[in-house]
Amino acid sequence: MNGEHLRRWALAFFVLATVTFTVGPFVWQVLTSFTPESELARTGLPSHVTLENYAGAFHGRPFARVVGNSVLVASVTTVLCLVIAAPAAFAIAKLRFGGRNLVLGGALAVSMFPPIATVSPLYLVFGKLGLLDHLMSLVIPYTTFALPLTLWILTGFFADLPDELYLAARVDGCTPFQAFRKVLLPLVMPGVATSAILVFIFAYNEFLYALTFISSPEKRTIPVAISLFAGEHVDPWGEIAAASVIATLPLIVVTLLFQRKLVAALTAGAVKG
Repeated sequence: MNGEHLRRWALAFFVLATVTFTVGPFVWQVLTSFTPESELARTGLPSHVTLENYAGAFHGRPFARVVGNSVLVASVTTVLCLVIAAPAAFAIAKLRFGGRNLVLGGALAVSMFPPIATVSPLYLVFGKLGLLDHLMSLVIPYTTFALPLTLWILTGFFADLPDELYLAARVDGCTPFQAFRKVLLPLVMPGVATSAILVFIFAYNEFLYALTFISSPEKRTIPVAISLFAGEHVDPWGEIAAASVIATLPLIVVTLLFQRKLVAALTAGAVKG
């Protein structure tokens, strides 16, 4: 019993430490966002809460537009990656054609290029195409570099499905696309949800391309906008914290939304009744 109690206490301590390590910085950020500017240098809890930092994050700045830009760019990138990668992953996993592994390996090779090595060429290309200072200049590279990860994840999920499911659908008269859409795609929704979460977070948080390709304040995305909050003499840490909390909310919503779908897909059919 002593050994069992010790293991339980050790597990509880490990869980508490993990939660503190992961959630603690966000809690500190929330507290900072409600702390008056005059008390930011003090330690401990604020003497009273204030919403001035949240008002200041929007005052004189197009921050609401910036949040909308980030959500729009991340959403379009996620949809494009899923629409392109899902049928491609199905084809690689279930259809027999030469060079399947070469296609998958080539897609992964694209993702290995460091962003700093592609910024200058893309800047020149987008300049020639007239796409600089346009949100499409972010959607295109984001989709390009997030697509290989999406393809890799979904290929693994499609490959785990028995080939008999696809063959049975073909025997029943389905075309390959109908078999993909009506039979196999609903079964890989956990992979779709996982990919959607990862791609959205990647596009939402990306900084380098957004800093390089977008110059208009009203077209910036959240990471760049917050990095430019610096004041002339003193950095407005309260406003930065408030903006960071606001920026985190869409990520929490998307994660919870797709996590529910992921859990529902994983548990579908688990209970017979």
